[in-house]
Amino acid sequence: MKKDIHPENYRIVAFKDMSNEDVFLTKSTANTNETLDVDGVEYPLIKMEISRTSHPFYTGKSKLIDTAGRIDKFKNKYAKFSK
Repeated sequence: MKKDIHPENYRIVAFKDMSNEDVFLTKSTANTNETLDVDGVEYPLIKMEISRTSHPFYTGKSKLIDTAGRIDKFKNKYAKFSK
């Protein structure tokens, strides 16, 4: 392994999912000017649009989006083969 390629400035950072207001703490080197108070301790804050608590793959609440009726067209086209 190469020496001195990994950052040394890891610190505890609060990541906030803006879609559902979930906050979790983890180590990171990401820079930010914002802070958030979690349980009486102030942490640097990184805002995210989506995280493990709101992503459809992890929550199991995925939606099937049918654009221009493609699913119906497929079903109608191949309905004769299902007999």
